[in-house]
Amino acid sequence: MGRTIREVSEAGGHELCAALDLGDSLYPAIESCDVAIDFSFHSATLPLARAARETGKALVIGTTGHTPEEKEAIRAEASGVPTVWAGNYSIGINLLYFLTGKAAAILGLDYSPEVVEMHHRHKKDAPSGTAEGLVDVLRKTYGLGEEKVSHGRHGLIGERARDEIGVHALRGGDVIGDHTVYFAGEGERLELTHRASDRTVFARGAIRAAVWVRDREPGIYDMRDVLNLKD
Repeated sequence: MGRTIREVSEAGGHELCAALDLGDSLYPAIESCDVAIDFSFHSATLPLARAARETGKALVIGTTGHTPEEKEAIRAEASGVPTVWAGNYSIGINLLYFLTGKAAAILGLDYSPEVVEMHHRHKKDAPSGTAEGLVDVLRKTYGLGEEKVSHGRHGLIGERARDEIGVHALRGGDVIGDHTVYFAGEGERLELTHRASDRTVFARGAIRAAVWVRDREPGIYDMRDVLNLKD
């Protein structure tokens, strides 16, 4: 993603001030930029968010796999500067979030919601940040707590509860990212699917978010804010 962001930013006429790897010094680089973009590792986001707050720089967070404790600490730092924080920067995926919320509101729990994602075999976290985002959309639409989310199923577990959200992670090959939300009703099934075939879709979205966020008020935004997809 770092190489792809560099290529996309340069092709779009944006200047890349610095490219950092884990362990590199943050402050000399971040002081020279307008926006810092994070696609790294879960433990690296908090130091970057702290450096952004201390230097007053806008921030775009694309890293996933944070623990609940890390998320809380990152949010405390990132809320002090203009920040876009999203699990997926694809324009199509963020439209999928929007459509998922609309479908869930219309269909209700008479149509059982299930989220299935597939990624390459090297991906370290599961489910994907995008799948978690889709589950969050469903939970908020239905008014359900996290205890209603079922991560896979195994054994003699009984029939599916009506107020349950299933989420399943598949891994293999070189799949960049496939996400499907199923709404399974009696006699019919609705499927909303997005498939990424090129990583540049994420880089283009991240650059778009960086351009959008640099002049915003401090606070945490997501790609639906960037794309004006919120009701």
